[in-house]
Amino acid sequence: MEHVDTLVIGAGAVGLATARALARRGREVLVVEAEAAIGQGVSSRNSEVIHAGLYYEPGSAKARLCVRGKELLYALAASHGVPHRRCGKLVVATDAGQQAALQRLAARAAANGVPVEWLDAGVVHAREPELHATAALWSPSTGIVDSHAFMLALQGDFERDGGQVALHTTVLGARFRAGAPAVVRLRSGGDELELAAREVVNAAGLGACDLALLFDGLEAVHVPRPWLAKGSYFTLAGRAPFSCLVYPAPVDAWLGVHLTLDLGGQARFGPDLEWLPAGTRPADIDYAVDPLRALAFVDAVRRYWPGLPDGALQPAYSGVRPKIHGPGEPAPDFRIDGPARHGVAGLVNLFGIESPGLTSALALGDEVATLLAGF
Repeated sequence: MEHVDTLVIGAGAVGLATARALARRGREVLVVEAEAAIGQGVSSRNSEVIHAGLYYEPGSAKARLCVRGKELLYALAASHGVPHRRCGKLVVATDAGQQAALQRLAARAAANGVPVEWLDAGVVHAREPELHATAALWSPSTGIVDSHAFMLALQGDFERDGGQVALHTTVLGARFRAGAPAVVRLRSGGDELELAAREVVNAAGLGACDLALLFDGLEAVHVPRPWLAKGSYFTLAGRAPFSCLVYPAPVDAWLGVHLTLDLGGQARFGPDLEWLPAGTRPADIDYAVDPLRALAFVDAVRRYWPGLPDGALQPAYSGVRPKIHGPGEPAPDFRIDGPARHGVAGLVNLFGIESPGLTSALALGDEVATLLAGF
C-alpha cells in the first residue's frame, strides 16, 4: 500500500490552496480529483469577483477569511501574473427604504475593517450617469480575477514544492482508526486501490457532505445536510454601461442580481437563486440556463439600470452553490471541521464553502494547515 502524509480531496481553488499551504510546510501532499481537469466544479462557475468582505457577520470565519484572503489573492495575482483588476463596486439603494440596509452594511464593513465610502445620489449620478440610485456604498477593494489562471498558479506552486495532482481519481470511502493512518479507497483509471494517509482534507465542494458519509470512523451527526442552489448568469449584448461592479442593496443572505464585468470588459448579470430539489446530487445537476429566467432578471436590473434595452440579455452559464442550509433558513458560517470538533485525528472536512470561497481560498488553506500543524 502506498503512503502519503496528506491527501486532499478536490482540485478546486480551495483544495489547491490547501494543498499548496501544506506542501509549503514540508508535507508530502497528493490531491485527487474525480474530473479530467482542475477546477471543474464550483470554482469554474462563479462571478470571479474578489469580494471585499462587506457582507459577513463580524467575527465570523467568512468575514475573517474573506478579508485576509482578499489581500493574499491580490498579492499572489500580482506576483504570478494572474489577470485581475481592482475595479471597485457600488452597492446601490434604489429607494429611501433601502438606504437603511446600506447603513447597516456600512457599519458591518467598518466592523470587518473593510473600507467603504457613502455616496449620495448626486455623486453616484456624476460617476455613473445611467445608474438609478438614491445612495450607494463605494467599495474600492472589490475586484475581479481570472479564476482558472489563479488555480493554475496555485497548482504550479504546489507542484514546485513536490506535490502531485491525480486526475480521474474518485474517492470511494475511507477508514479512520485511532493511532493509525487513514486508509482511503480510490478508483483511478478503472482500477481500485488503497492509500494510507496521516491526514485527509475533504475539499470536495458540492460532494463534500456525501463524501463525509463514506468515512468509517466519523459519526454521521458531524455531517450537515447538503442543499444545492443554482444561480444562472446572463451576458449583455453590447457595451457595458458601467465602469465598476454594481450590486443592489442586500436582501437577507442573497446579494441580488448584480452586474459584474469580466476582464475583457463584458458585462454579465447574476446569479439568481434557484433551490434544487432536496436530495439532488452533483451528478444530477443540469447546468443549462433557462432563457425564460431573463424575464425576472430584466425586472431586477431595471430597478438600478432603467435603460436596460429590450432583448439585451443572453443566457450565459450557471453555477451551483454547496449550501448547508435550506430555503428560509439563516445562512451559516463556513464549516472548517477539524479533530477538535469531530474527534477524528488528522481529518478536516470543509462544508458549505460557497461565496466568498474563491476570495477566501488562500486564507482557508492557511487555516487548514494551522489546524493540522500539531498532528
